[in-house]
Amino acid sequence: MTLTAVVVDDEPLVAEHLQRKLEELWPELDILGSAVNGRQGLALIAETQPDIVFLDIHMPGMSGLQMAEDLPRDIQIVFVTAYDQYAVEAFERNAVDYLLKPVADDRLEQTITKLRTRQKPPELDLQQLLQQLKSGDTQYLQWLRTGLEEVTELVAVEDVVYFQADQKYTTVATPDRDHLIRMSIKELEKQLDPGQFWRIHRGLIVRVDQIVSARRDLRGRYTLSLRSRDEELRSSQAYGHLFKQM
Repeated sequence: MTLTAVVVDDEPLVAEHLQRKLEELWPELDILGSAVNGRQGLALIAETQPDIVFLDIHMPGMSGLQMAEDLPRDIQIVFVTAYDQYAVEAFERNAVDYLLKPVADDRLEQTITKLRTRQKPPELDLQQLLQQLKSGDTQYLQWLRTGLEEVTELVAVEDVVYFQADQKYTTVATPDRDHLIRMSIKELEKQLDPGQFWRIHRGLIVRVDQIVSARRDLRGRYTLSLRSRDEELRSSQAYGHLFKQM
């Protein structure tokens, strides 16, 4: 039997990101549509009667938790949010699962397995759950709002190849284009996972898994080839020690 789902999230780019992940990891799932707020979500659910709702908790007006109170009991709810402090309330609403943004593929696959088997959620130790959530990497920056004019875009940090200082701003280089954010490299570095991002120059931070090769010159500087961009980056001598562990 084909299962159906809707996505409710007040940030359309986040909803699109989740839908793409679901289409990749669960192509048999029939996604019936998406909504940007609680009231629109209730109307969509009443119209389409899905099996599953991927529901953002933190929305203006009607929150996801409030919306869940009005959903039929046979609908399976997966709460999706960037804020782990809602975990207890989420499971009090009988959620099948709870996902933190940005949703990692392996974590989403675990949720898909639960939904496919249509198992009731197990008895959960909420204190243990909260401890697991807090032990993750949720303290680091996970989404960037880019753009300096009226139009802004949401970019997942996991999609960034490198950051480069650009006067008062910072260029955010993703595989297919560049974005701008109004944040200094110094401020940005404090919010990034040092296990995933290295500062290689006072004006450059690169995602480690994007480094294909590093060529050392006579002055101890390294020229980096990247996996998803054609240009090369050069480190300063002060950061050369980072590449000795590669």
